[in-house]
Amino acid sequence: MKAPQWSLFKPEEMAALTAHCRVTTSSSADHFYSVHVSDLLNEDRVSVYMDNVVNLFETSSQIVAASQFSKRFSFLTVVPSLYAMTMFNKGLDFSAENCHVESIFQEKAWLPKVRLRDWSVTVPAVDDRHIWRDQVVKNIFAGNLSRVWHSISRATEISPAVLWENTAIYVYWLYEKRIGEEANDSQKLRIHEDFQYLLTAPAALFGQSENPLSKYYSSKCKVSTSDQPVRVRQTCCYYYQTTTNQTYCSTCPR
Repeated sequence: MKAPQWSLFKPEEMAALTAHCRVTTSSSADHFYSVHVSDLLNEDRVSVYMDNVVNLFETSSQIVAASQFSKRFSFLTVVPSLYAMTMFNKGLDFSAENCHVESIFQEKAWLPKVRLRDWSVTVPAVDDRHIWRDQVVKNIFAGNLSRVWHSISRATEISPAVLWENTAIYVYWLYEKRIGEEANDSQKLRIHEDFQYLLTAPAALFGQSENPLSKYYSSKCKVSTSDQPVRVRQTCCYYYQTTTNQTYCSTCPR
């Protein structure tokens, strides 16, 4: 079931991951904001790292910095891993021990990428995709995000609810908007099936007592701040505290 070479990805598949999912195979020269994800599991190290990243978001608050960092980290973790799972039917090891955040600045904006130490690929056995999918999902969430969010929450005192909703919005965006634009018929079927499963999957796969993707999923509605219906958040991500004119997100509950 496991193959030790990332060459199992077709050139066009790797191109999609690197171009659209912020995946890289290279280390960044910026060691100040780059970090091995396993370091984020250490309360002392993650506290020091949060002290560093406050400078990126023009805030003195670790809570605000933690929320803004978690948005970027959520993207780096769920988007490429779930994209590969659903679009290519291939699983990558996104456990904390296998991931590096590589610091990248583009036009003064901090847009980090994710690098994997081990590019081993798993594929589902015939008629056992649901078993394989459980393993992939558990690796992403229980093996990475749940552990990192627990550590960041303890170090900064940010509510885990904020971190998990920051994660959930990228899962919704990926399946409701992003990948449907380029899918063939078989991929469209997997998009629907995988998204519905993620919303109902056992909490244990997320390393939580309840499914966090189901918890924050709600119907979209019209609001005065958006021309299109939006899913209003249950928690505030504190983005307004990083802008001089206190600009709020269109989905902000405030």
